[in-house]
Amino acid sequence: MSTASSPGQQKSAPKPARFLRLLLRNRLAAIGLGFIVLWTIAAIVAPWIAPYNPYVPDMAAKLQPPGGAHMLGTDNFGRDILSRVLYGARISIWTGLIAVSISFVIGVPLGGIAAYYRGRTETIIMRLLDVLLSFPSLVLSMAIAASIGAGLFSAMIAVGVVGIPEFGRLMYGQTISLREKEYVEASRSIGVKDRVILLRHILPNALAPLLVQATLGMGFAILTASSLSFLGLGVKPPTAEWGAMIAEGREYIISGEWWLVTFPGLSIATAILGFNLLGDGLRDVMDPRLRSGK
Repeated sequence: MSTASSPGQQKSAPKPARFLRLLLRNRLAAIGLGFIVLWTIAAIVAPWIAPYNPYVPDMAAKLQPPGGAHMLGTDNFGRDILSRVLYGARISIWTGLIAVSISFVIGVPLGGIAAYYRGRTETIIMRLLDVLLSFPSLVLSMAIAASIGAGLFSAMIAVGVVGIPEFGRLMYGQTISLREKEYVEASRSIGVKDRVILLRHILPNALAPLLVQATLGMGFAILTASSLSFLGLGVKPPTAEWGAMIAEGREYIISGEWWLVTFPGLSIATAILGFNLLGDGLRDVMDPRLRSGK
């Protein structure tokens, strides 16, 4: 059977142009997309628009408040906060992309295989995912990062592993509902290989909720990676990363240097808000039941 999706699902999937119109019509999703585009552009062009080198200290400009030559102020080493925030966007977005990719590439096949073959395979895979889910996300990511060793690579791996169960269970539920569809059974009856059925028939029809989860997972990955850096298990100083910047500036809050933590904190908040709002908007657009109810 050559078709890769059921007729009902083909009709419900909006075309790209209409999809974009529906997405932008959702004000919250448009705001979220705006935040994401803003931080993505900032991350790409940071080396050209950053007013100062984010790693070169200037003790003569130590702890200057926002204004003048330093729009967002300077830190305890005289480094420009704006420059470090821009460079921090590169670290945070890159970490989120790698972590979500790890979760997707491992979790989706595990969930699909468990639901398709059932039996002992299902029991083993789903119990492993349940074990990962039994630990609080931050605690598990801390344990993984500590066992590997502090650093950006460790943070990516730790956050990626923590996100595997979410993708695995989502793909499991989608595969359970799709494996009994007529087009899947027809493919199976004419001898199409299981691998082909999973890749050509089940995965494309499960892709919409997986993309929504990936978008929401980006916000979670940025938050968790920043938390690891704040706790000293992420990037190493003097790397410009939002969580590490908050960790370095927290001891100066009492003495009144509020800008050291405020601007990195706002960066984390707007990035996470952007991905969460976009994820909710994608869910509304991709789900025909939600679209028809509006």
